[in-house]
Amino acid sequence: MAILIDKNTRVLVQGITGNVGSFQTRIMRDYGTNIVAGVTPGKGNTTVDSIPIYDFVEEAVGDRPVDAVISFVPARFAKDAALEVCSYGIRFLVMTAEGIPEQDVLSVLRYAGITGTTVLGPDTPGLISPGKCKLGVHPHTLFSEGRVGIVSKSGSLSYEVGRVLTRKGIGQSTVVGIGGGPIWGLSQETVLEMFEEDPETRVVVLLGEVGGRLEHDAADFIRRNMETPVIALIVGRTAPEGARMGHAGAIIEGAEGTAGSKIEALKEAGAMIARSSLEIAEMIKEMGEL
Repeated sequence: MAILIDKNTRVLVQGITGNVGSFQTRIMRDYGTNIVAGVTPGKGNTTVDSIPIYDFVEEAVGDRPVDAVISFVPARFAKDAALEVCSYGIRFLVMTAEGIPEQDVLSVLRYAGITGTTVLGPDTPGLISPGKCKLGVHPHTLFSEGRVGIVSKSGSLSYEVGRVLTRKGIGQSTVVGIGGGPIWGLSQETVLEMFEEDPETRVVVLLGEVGGRLEHDAADFIRRNMETPVIALIVGRTAPEGARMGHAGAIIEGAEGTAGSKIEALKEAGAMIARSSLEIAEMIKEMGEL
C-alpha cells in the first residue's frame, strides 16, 4: 500500500481546461492516474482527451464517485473552488496554487476540518506513489516503486533526492510535497504519522529547510511515536537570520528557525542527519532493510 493515494484513487481535476491543468492532466493520466472527471465553470458537456468536464463539482460527483481532487485553479479563485470540494465530502484535496491570501487558506482549512477533507498545500507540487498514482507535477521518471517515504517542503529537493535514490536502486512508497507555506494543510508531522502506520514504508526521509518550527514539531513526533527509521536533511545551514529561502514559510525568525536548531532537535529525537542526497542513499544502503 501507500499513503493518501493508490492505483484505485478516483481523481477529479479542477481547472482542467487551463494551460497547466490540461497539460498536467495528460501527464497524470498517461502515468496511470485514474482521472474520472474535470471541472471548469462554463466548459461543461465538453471533454479533455475523453475525460468528461462539468461546470460544478456537484454535477461531477452526482455522475461518478470521486476520492480525490487536484486543483489547478488560480489563486484568486482557489478558495471558492476548495470550499466547493469540501462541501461534497471528498476526502482529499491537493491545492497547487501559490499566492493564495492567508485568510483564504485559513477559511479553507477551517471548513475542511469540519467536513473531514484532508488538504495538501497550498503551493504544493503534489505527491506521487511511484508505479501507482500521481497527483501533481513530480517528474515521474525520477522516481521508482519501493519502501522509502519522502516528505518535503521543497519540490525541487524531493525531485533531486528521488533521482539519487532511484539511481542507487532505492525505490519510494510515496513522495509528498507539503508546499511552501506559511500556512499548511498537511504538515510534516501528520505525514510522518501516516508513514509510521504504513506497512510498505520501511524508512522515512524528511527534507526540511530554515524558517518556522515545523521540523521542531516533527522532531517531537519522532521522539514520542516513531519506530520507523527517519533520515533528515535540512538545507540552509549557512543562511543568516531574516533570510528567505524561496518559500513564504522559509524565513528565519530567531534561533528556533535556523538549520542548526532543527538539526539538533531532530538528532535528539533519534533521526539520522544527512548532509546531502547522496549521503541519504548511503545511509539507507547501510541499513540493509530494503
